Amino acid sequence: MEPKNILITGCSSGIGKNAAITLHNKGWRVFATCRSKNDCNFFKNLGIESFELDLQREESINNAIKLIKKKTKSQLDALYNNGAYAIPGAIQDMPRDALREIFEVNVFGQIDLINKCIPLMMSSESPKIINCSSVLGFISLPYRGVYSATKFSIEALTDAMRRENYHEKLKFVLIQPGPINTSIKQKSLKHFEKWLDWKNSIHKKTYENKVLKRLYNNNSKNSLSFFELHPEAVTKILIKILNSKRPKERYKITIPTLIAKIMIKFLPTNVLDWIFKI
Repeated sequence: MEPKNILITGCSSGIGKNAAITLHNKGWRVFATCRSKNDCNFFKNLGIESFELDLQREESINNAIKLIKKKTKSQLDALYNNGAYAIPGAIQDMPRDALREIFEVNVFGQIDLINKCIPLMMSSESPKIINCSSVLGFISLPYRGVYSATKFSIEALTDAMRRENYHEKLKFVLIQPGPINTSIKQKSLKHFEKWLDWKNSIHKKTYENKVLKRLYNNNSKNSLSFFELHPEAVTKILIKILNSKRPKERYKITIPTLIAKIMIKFLPTNVLDWIFKI
């Protein structure tokens, strides 16, 4: 049997990197995509097919689709939408261009890629589109609001697409990780420094006392660190989804994600506001 084909975005590190290597080792034909050419070369050295894909650029998405068509004779079995980034900071400190940029990558680019992959997936026996959301896809926390808004959007769009394709064999699945040991915090620094004028913010003291310490201290621990899992935990769920004929619509990963779901179900909004105030 020929190996099944999967396209994975955001493979430079963390969840995407672990998923690409693990699935390759399990016999999948993996197309590991990254924004950086050097990161693509890492996978090529491992014998994994890799090419550049920047979700912010429609031309890059179109080029990726052309490559997939050429390499697979226009058949794709799965898409794992993992590429995304965060901009820490208060909502009122976010310039409009910062909002445009993060939504281009975390939402518009992902949906554009999905729409262009669907025609390549209809000849597969069990095609699946798996979107990596977050615990922040259903609960919004201070100074994480913009990232959370993009994940809320992905959740809404995934639900709508699943219902629009209810009678098709195509499956739409959401993965909702909580704290995972990745480099997303470190990678968010350049976006924070690019967009946030925190020194002139009315939240300056909060930035100094909490936000900056969390961002710049790589050894900092918080109440969620005890529950933090490694990317392997997400890959394990991904494999479960890929092997299932009837996957669930959502998969929650880590104890904090499960606790957060229970909290928003049973606690009134004013209590949640008090718990999550900063």
